[in-house]
Amino acid sequence: MGTFEKILITRLRFIGDIVLTTPVIRAVRKKFPNSYIAYLADKNAITLLENNPYLDELIPLDFSWTLKEQLNFIKTLRTKKFDLVIDLFGNPRSAILSFLSGAKTRIGGEFGWRKYLYTHPIPRSEERKNAIKFHLDYLKPIGITFSEPLSYEDMKTEIFLSHNEKSWATEYLKSKGIDLNKKTVGIHPGATWPAKMWFKENFAELANRIALKLNANVIITHSENETELAIEVFNLTSRKNIFVLDALNLRQLASVLSLVDLYISNDCGPMHISVAVGTKTIGIFGPGEEDIWFPYPNSEGHKALRVDVECHPCHLDFCNKEGENYMKCMKLLTVDMVFNEVVKLLKRG
Repeated sequence: MGTFEKILITRLRFIGDIVLTTPVIRAVRKKFPNSYIAYLADKNAITLLENNPYLDELIPLDFSWTLKEQLNFIKTLRTKKFDLVIDLFGNPRSAILSFLSGAKTRIGGEFGWRKYLYTHPIPRSEERKNAIKFHLDYLKPIGITFSEPLSYEDMKTEIFLSHNEKSWATEYLKSKGIDLNKKTVGIHPGATWPAKMWFKENFAELANRIALKLNANVIITHSENETELAIEVFNLTSRKNIFVLDALNLRQLASVLSLVDLYISNDCGPMHISVAVGTKTIGIFGPGEEDIWFPYPNSEGHKALRVDVECHPCHLDFCNKEGENYMKCMKLLTVDMVFNEVVKLLKRG
């Protein structure tokens, strides 16, 4: 297959999933250095791709648009005259948008009726793949392949922050009374779904140990919807050297996380943001599959923690067990287990 003048990459939704596509962006740019490359995604999550040197344009999609606004968007999309669309999401909306873009070459997953909207549907594979390899395999039809096993450079996720953004984060943390000369550890007790949330009491106890035993700052991050939870965690702590941040936008959060020494998060978007800005990250997993959704090497200071239980993986948003088995995967992951990993990773410098 030859070259393409204008390329559209799209993963419409979910913060972490979009971050996990950044190796695709880099690989496409390397293959087509002179092409115009755009990215289409949710208007909020796509901000994480600002300043990405491999992209020429970001195309935000507002899921609250009226039908008329959506039709106008499609008309505008068609005027951009893309030659190639790579749809890394494959839901009905993204498949239809890929088809209606007018691109002659369209790559997407072989999912039900949607496969007919692509010129190169990618068949389902029995091979167990992490999320990054899953995305990279979509590039085979355009001649982009990788040696096995994938290297760290092939798999590395990236968020590009400006000097001004990092300076803002430094001043912001100072304004909260945080001494940046001390080790600083971030914790994120929230998640999209309750089944993915380690208990707030555990996060509070972990914060206490980090602050008191390691003489480190602990910052609690949260979205607007998680503010109440963050305050509840804070109120369960000793409050000494422990700070609740404001509900930051995604780029502000990324900027702050780039300054911390270690971040401990449930399996959710901020976990992926932390890794992509180069911060050591501990991912806490319950119902999710860490071999798929935490494709980050321990050699770079990243660690997924999960205790095996008979019902894993359940893929449930809400735990359906009762009594002693309710949230068993999270109950068995103790504060001691997580704190021991914190100590190990911080000692690595």
